Amino acid sequence: MDENRSKALAAALSQIEKQFGKGSIMRLGEKDIAKDVEVVSTGSLGLDLALGIGGLPRGRIVEIYGPESSGKTTLTLSVIAQMQ
Repeated sequence: MDENRSKALAAALSQIEKQFGKGSIMRLGEKDIAKDVEVVSTGSLGLDLALGIGGLPRGRIVEIYGPESSGKTTLTLSVIAQMQ
């Protein structure tokens, strides 16, 4: 990544953290994942482990996206069932 792009990214990240608080944004593979977050299981042990915290964080917005017929609705209904 060139120097200008790195500076722009750092400035954007700084602005987001200033506006929304520390920990509001994270990078893929970051080791400082908050383990004390209350979670809801997805109903899939493999997915819960892959998410790194054991499920979907409670009280936060989660976006599920993917190609047509990839299981987005099934996953969402499974999470809803776990919440009941």
